[in-house]
Amino acid sequence: MLRNDTFSIVFVTLYVFIYCVLLQFESTLSFAIGMLLFSPFLIFWMVYTILKYGKYNGKGLGDDEFGYQDKNKDELGVF
Repeated sequence: MLRNDTFSIVFVTLYVFIYCVLLQFESTLSFAIGMLLFSPFLIFWMVYTILKYGKYNGKGLGDDEFGYQDKNKDELGVF
């Protein structure tokens, strides 16, 4: 579960959403500050998990220097 990139994205997104909701109320402000102190570790874990265990399902570049998945190579033209 800790090596699942989708789980880490969903977990950190929910964590940040709950943090933002807790900031809105005076009574939960101290809990939100505690969450703020822990959030850099979660962001680092999420980025590490995505870079280390994430899978790219798109088309490879091959011999090209750059690639676009939404455009055909012949439609690009000269910049």
